[in-house]
Amino acid sequence: MLTYPYQERKLNLNPALIDEARTLAKEIVAEVKPFIISHSTVSVERAVLRLLGIDGVNSEGIPLPNLVVEHLQEEGLLAEGSARTLTRAFIHYGKSPQSLAEGIEQGTIRLTELPDFPEEVIENTARALALPAVAKIRAQRQARRAMLAQGEGIEPYLYVIVATGDIYEDVVQARAAARQGADIIAVIRSTGQSLLDYVPYGPTTEGFGGTYATQANFRIMRAALDEVGKELGRYIRLTNYASGLCMPEIAAMGALERLDVMLNDSMYGIIFRDINMQRTFVDQYFSRMINGFAGIIINTGEDNYLTTADAMEAAHTVLASNFINAEFAFLSGVPEEQQGLGHAMEINPDVPDAFLYEMAQAQLVREVFPRSPIKYMPPTKHMTGNIFRGHIQDALFNVASVLTGQSIHLLGMLTEAIHTPLIQDRALSLEAARLVFGVLRHMGEEITFKAEGRIQKRAVETLEKAVGMLRDIEKIGLFMALERGMFADISRSLEGGRGLDGVFAKGADYLNPFIRLLGAETEGREAFESSAMGGERDV
Repeated sequence: MLTYPYQERKLNLNPALIDEARTLAKEIVAEVKPFIISHSTVSVERAVLRLLGIDGVNSEGIPLPNLVVEHLQEEGLLAEGSARTLTRAFIHYGKSPQSLAEGIEQGTIRLTELPDFPEEVIENTARALALPAVAKIRAQRQARRAMLAQGEGIEPYLYVIVATGDIYEDVVQARAAARQGADIIAVIRSTGQSLLDYVPYGPTTEGFGGTYATQANFRIMRAALDEVGKELGRYIRLTNYASGLCMPEIAAMGALERLDVMLNDSMYGIIFRDINMQRTFVDQYFSRMINGFAGIIINTGEDNYLTTADAMEAAHTVLASNFINAEFAFLSGVPEEQQGLGHAMEINPDVPDAFLYEMAQAQLVREVFPRSPIKYMPPTKHMTGNIFRGHIQDALFNVASVLTGQSIHLLGMLTEAIHTPLIQDRALSLEAARLVFGVLRHMGEEITFKAEGRIQKRAVETLEKAVGMLRDIEKIGLFMALERGMFADISRSLEGGRGLDGVFAKGADYLNPFIRLLGAETEGREAFESSAMGGERDV
């Protein structure tokens, strides 16, 4: 339920500048759109196969969706889309997609020997094959809505991380965190999984720095959180990462297993994981389409920009990227109520008046995107290992969050920069955040900011610089902006990075039934433009 009052504006921002920023961002994304629409990737096609019902691995542990896509590549059939060829095989052999995949893996089914069928028959059959997954995702969205109606937390939602590497130990920690007051549980992925061009299979117990994102692990954690949520009388949301080289596949698995929040940025993988930008832009389009239909809140990664760039100097790059991320989300049909745009509290605390500048940035993002479930990241860059100082820094973060009406509050840890948080570390941080949120619950409604004061001036300056940056990007294009390192001070090239070999141009007869069934391109933007500036989020 939305708690931030839309009508309250404290920063004296120029609405014409905000409108210009939205227009510029829309034009920037429009320039990339033709490439996105005319291309697909191996990970998009594997996601289509998963949604059509193909799952499992062969005797060597290779996922069947990978094997089928590799077979289509070898036979020169991928440009028409995995759904078209699989549908023709279904009509010809009369076998389920899963049986067809197993036959392809065993060498008993050859896709080059399929007869032609009327286009209408192929399209109608592909739609029929796709409908069960669509129905399941819709049912999961309805189930979430029903459970939320029975009880949930209060914004800012307390978002905590579990990262043991063992899904069963993660369950123990997640249940403990929920009982201690957490509203959202994020299962951190195993280190490096974003660079794997396949999705591991089954329950896993040996991750590094986190737990592998698999459909079985999603199912296990979802069941555990439903159980503890019933005990507590409030719904506990589950988060994972629809990012990396398998972004669309993980989005599909999350939608089928009722995840609620997905880290799903349009540029994070390019900047911080050196994944090819062409691959990423195509993958994020389809993954966000899935998330939008599933009612999943996407979290963007602008909070990470300030880990590599100075927060005082680069705050405007966060806001500029927020505008762009929002437009990419609209393109995929994601309404603003599901756009968890990210930002962070990362100014060096030794800077005089640092807290005032942090308040300016937090209030700025909140006012510019009043309908979004904004995600606020805790101080991490300037944590020293002094747990007492760290606890105070987190307390200031908690104050800024509740005073500015943030939506998703990624809990700070006093042991940041020392080790993966222990259960007792998390308990202390949750207790501190609940205390601050409780005693300051309505404080934000009682205060205004001095006209032309430090907070207003900082916010106005940041907005103006963000608009200036968007003007520059609109002139040179987003690809060139990324090559010049305009975000996070990190440069990436159009042809560089991982995954470019998995991008291909769609053929004239390309078919993906989910694009029409899930809906995209205009629905999110139209919903935003036609919506009132009040009301509650329905996610």
